[in-house]
Amino acid sequence: MQPEATVLGKRVDYPQHYAPEMLVQVPRRLNRSIYDIDDAHLPFVGADAWHAYELSFLYPNGLPFSGLLKLVYPADSEFLVESKSLKLYLNSFNMDKYQSKDEVERIVAADLSKLVGAQVGVHIFADDDKNTYATGCDIDKYILLETLPEMRNLHIDKYTEAPELLETAGESGEMMVKTNLLRSNCKITHQPDWGTCYIRMKGAQLPTRTSLMSYLVSIRGENHFHEEICEMIYVRLQRLFAPEELFVGCIYTRRGGIDICPMRASSPTLLPAQLLNEKELTAKLLRQ
Repeated sequence: MQPEATVLGKRVDYPQHYAPEMLVQVPRRLNRSIYDIDDAHLPFVGADAWHAYELSFLYPNGLPFSGLLKLVYPADSEFLVESKSLKLYLNSFNMDKYQSKDEVERIVAADLSKLVGAQVGVHIFADDDKNTYATGCDIDKYILLETLPEMRNLHIDKYTEAPELLETAGESGEMMVKTNLLRSNCKITHQPDWGTCYIRMKGAQLPTRTSLMSYLVSIRGENHFHEEICEMIYVRLQRLFAPEELFVGCIYTRRGGIDICPMRASSPTLLPAQLLNEKELTAKLLRQ
């Protein structure tokens, strides 16, 4: 049985007390091997940012705390955490008593760091936190592909990943585009996942915007985890166009109270600093 199928797609009772044993690790290499991504020589840097909107526990006097937990861990970790197992784990705090959110932060950070094999940044935001939201998000100024005039006559009929759709524009330059039409499906349950894809490329060859749109829509029938979709898009663009700079980010809509935002780039300077800072809660994007 695949490790990600341990709890995903199955009926599982919610634990009533702290239960780190609910956490399930998934080796990143399982999907990377499909696309010939060498874990020892990754073609990107990056991280995965998660927001858990339903974090709660009890104070010693029995009064509940309710807030939002953000966690960030690097793309070169050996494992990722399976999302349903994280939900079950976080819900195991609901009826237990803790002195403060700082105590819960330390417990979650320790458990997840051990699970994924890398340091996990964790921060819990309370309703009364000052400066909870940033003024915006540093990936909110990309051109929306579906609003461009050339898309009106676009004909699309492929809905499984089709990199052969990508065509070169025959010119150098830089593009910063996004689409809110990203859709893929859970690897195990095949339930649809909705998101926004952000792409920044600079190089001697760029894809045409219509062919890029067609390619991104072709992912609609793919069954992968969010992190895997992001890496798949990245390696396709990198290998076909060999850009000087490349950034791919996928902001997925929350499901089960959790959203996952994987980011991959050719250089750390291209990564969105706000989104990947666990102590900064950025303004909500469309798919969050």
